[in-house]
Amino acid sequence: MQYNPFENAQAQFDKAARELGLDQGSRALLRRPMKEFHFTIPVKMDDGGTEVFQAFRIKHNDARGPAKGGIRFHPHETADTVRALAMWMTWKCAVVDVPLGGGKGGVICDPREMSPGEQERLCRGYVRQLYNQLGPNVDVPAPDMMTSSQHMIWMLDEYEVLMGGRYPGVVTGKPLALGGSLGRNGATGFGVVYCLRDLLRAEGIDIKATTASVQGFGNVAEHAARLYTELGGTVTAVSCWNQADRRAYTFRKKEGCHIAALAEIKDHFGSIDKTKARAMGYEVLPGDAWLCEEADILIPAALENQITPAVFGSISKRVRVICEAANGPVTPDCDPLALERGILLIPDFLCNAGGVTCSYLEQVQCNMNYFWSLEEVLEKLSSAMSKAFAAVYGLAGERGVLMRDAAYMIAIERVRDAVKMRGWVS
Repeated sequence: MQYNPFENAQAQFDKAARELGLDQGSRALLRRPMKEFHFTIPVKMDDGGTEVFQAFRIKHNDARGPAKGGIRFHPHETADTVRALAMWMTWKCAVVDVPLGGGKGGVICDPREMSPGEQERLCRGYVRQLYNQLGPNVDVPAPDMMTSSQHMIWMLDEYEVLMGGRYPGVVTGKPLALGGSLGRNGATGFGVVYCLRDLLRAEGIDIKATTASVQGFGNVAEHAARLYTELGGTVTAVSCWNQADRRAYTFRKKEGCHIAALAEIKDHFGSIDKTKARAMGYEVLPGDAWLCEEADILIPAALENQITPAVFGSISKRVRVICEAANGPVTPDCDPLALERGILLIPDFLCNAGGVTCSYLEQVQCNMNYFWSLEEVLEKLSSAMSKAFAAVYGLAGERGVLMRDAAYMIAIERVRDAVKMRGWVS
């Protein structure tokens, strides 16, 4: 079965809208993006030829503040994926109560097959096509899948050249030397574990007695695994894509993976060197083996639609928690299956909201031209995530609904109130 991420996002919205008794005007407004930009970017390649890339920037809603959302470089990017991610960004910003809206960008490309010069020309071309739709108070991009702080600084530089000024708040996820925030690289992964920490406390489970299996080993997965193990948990399996073989592998060590050591043998796209991993004592298993791991916690931190009803039966009976570190990794038709199994699922737009929360903190620091210490940033991040989790967990218990439904209800109500106060709907 093929899953369309935007249809998934709309189905989740529709369910929460019914629970809230949302009026028809608000439903119609919030069910689709406000604006979409589809464009092409011609890039001169190193061999002298020109390649034309298809790109997107989609703004779902900006009633609560400037649109916020990353830019993904991926060979299988689609408009519907970007639409879904933009919509989820609206709810993500609202559920953690930061004054931002939802947007997302994407380019159909494979940066793993491009030189740094080609990637720079692509980044600058993206901004040239879109600069009059971006701005610190309009729409603020950030890094996402297969983009980095280097890509962001190329985009910032091009924007400032075109606008003739300094606008450090137009993108977030920048290098520290040029207006980035301490803690930003690990913020999304840390936020995942802050939510997990609070859930385990609420359920009376000692994190030190738990094990986890992780899908992905990019920025989010690595930092989530690092903090989880620092708090006493044990990661027994990590699955990630191997660029050389064009397939995924699961790296398993029953007594516990050494996350820092694995990070030493991965490339900047998150691919672990399987030969070196074997030499370090890891079993190298098929890519989907992470899902069957005898663990207490699953942390899907890669792509959307990774856990579907077709594979749900493969999940170990031991699993008690799923943390949606990626965007939409569990399809909506798995929610009743998780409920039946008694699996607690922390929904993506709460679980992975640490990144946008820290991006907001970066914007605030850029606006003040005053930057906080790492301890201050992480304290603010932990506080924001804990406050958001407590609200979602509390409403879920009060209304007898899934945490996903509770998170949607909180987020949608906040956005609905904003569009009503602005007079966009009656």
